[in-house]
Amino acid sequence: MAIIWLRVLLALLIISITPPSSDGELEQWCIADEQTPDGELQAALDWACGRGGADCSMIQVNQPCYLPNTVRDHASFAFNSYFQKFKHKGGSCYFRGAAIITELDPSKLLHNA
Repeated sequence: MAIIWLRVLLALLIISITPPSSDGELEQWCIADEQTPDGELQAALDWACGRGGADCSMIQVNQPCYLPNTVRDHASFAFNSYFQKFKHKGGSCYFRGAAIITELDPSKLLHNA
C-alpha cells in the first residue's frame, strides 16, 4: 500500500512542477541547433525570413532583438517566429536539421557570448 501512495505522490509532484501554457500544452520554442554550421543556419534563416513567412523585423539593425548579432541567435529568433506562427497549421521546427525544439524559454537563459 505504501508503494502505491509513493507512486501517486511522485506523479502529483511531477505534474505540479511541469508548467503548462495557458491552453494546457507545454510551451515549446524552436531554436538553432548548436551543432549546425553557420552556413547552414544562414541558409535556413534566409528561407525562414523570406519564403517561410517568419516575422524577422525584430532582428533587423536598430531593433530590440538585433543583439547579439550572430547567425545562431538570429536563426533561433527566425525559426521560433516561423514555428509559433505555423505549428498549428502543419509547420515544423526542422529547417533541414538546423533547429531543435526546447521546452526551456530561451529568453530566460543566459547567453554565452
